Amino acid sequence: MKFGLFLMPIHPPEKPWQQMISENTETIVLADRLGFDEAWIGEHHTLATEPIPAPDLFIAKLFGMTHKIRLGTGVVLLQFHDPVMLAHRIAVLDQLGKGRFNFGIGTGGQSSEFELFGIKQSDRHERAMEVMDIVLSMWDSQAKFRYRGKFFKIDGPDARPDLGIGLHMKPYQTPHPPIAVAAGSPFSSTAKYAGGQGWIVMSSGITHPSLLWTIWDAYQKGSAAACKSPDRTVWRVSRNIHVAKTMEQAQKEANEHGMRRCIEDYAIPQFKALMGSLSMFKASEEMPDEEISFDWLVKETFIVGDPEFVIKRIKELYTKVGGFGTLLLQLNDWYPAQIGQDSLELFMEEVVPSIRGLGE
Repeated sequence: MKFGLFLMPIHPPEKPWQQMISENTETIVLADRLGFDEAWIGEHHTLATEPIPAPDLFIAKLFGMTHKIRLGTGVVLLQFHDPVMLAHRIAVLDQLGKGRFNFGIGTGGQSSEFELFGIKQSDRHERAMEVMDIVLSMWDSQAKFRYRGKFFKIDGPDARPDLGIGLHMKPYQTPHPPIAVAAGSPFSSTAKYAGGQGWIVMSSGITHPSLLWTIWDAYQKGSAAACKSPDRTVWRVSRNIHVAKTMEQAQKEANEHGMRRCIEDYAIPQFKALMGSLSMFKASEEMPDEEISFDWLVKETFIVGDPEFVIKRIKELYTKVGGFGTLLLQLNDWYPAQIGQDSLELFMEEVVPSIRGLGE
């Protein structure tokens, strides 16, 4: 098993931006030193609680401050980007990372962002697929590039190698960086599509454990339809995990130093406003929204405790879903930030040795 981080990132809206970016930088530099395999950084344009609108620029900086950890967009919101610019920016980013970059893609769902960009939410999937088609086609193109779609019409220049004219910017990795999609809903159509493409699939950190298997079920069906053999090592499962030396300390820190506030004040209200319900959190649709609370999530979905407890819960999760390749720790805002950093150190030092061999 491999281990990574998923940074939305989530922070109180009053936290100064420079403090936020400094804390996230320290976290990823620490993760690199501790031996985490990868980290993913989210993109949002109108959420003060998830305040990084350009994860590619942040990742470019981090490549110069880290040595081994793979860094990825988690995710680029495709439908908001000009595909020609995106193809060039991601290719440059992959070159800067010299093979340490993962290209996470998605469509998001925040209505305020669709308003900002003047894009209909009903068009988001079709437009996003068109953007991705253009990006991949541009990377593959060796001659004049021409595209005719519903949303974009592109005419590239005639290739003139003698003059150095043409689509020269290609990714470092061949044929392109690994592509990942995020999936949260049961029997996700996004996971099914990823299976058909052979891409990485990342399960949401809030999906109830009893429903996680449906993500892989959808992925397998997509793989089968495309005559591909699915590989569970591509599956990233995200969980909210906090480790401390004792159960009492872990619970106290989660309750009083940031994790509870992140979930109660931001995550639950935003999902309620965004989706109209909290179905993604639930074990079944029959469960009333009112029963979704931080305490219920800690009991059912999150993993908060001492190393022995965390090891036990991760092993149970792994067995329950039939195995996966990478465990992503979904991070929260902590005050002071040292609490979160101490948790990462304890996780790598006292938890990982007991679970790294899962799947062998």
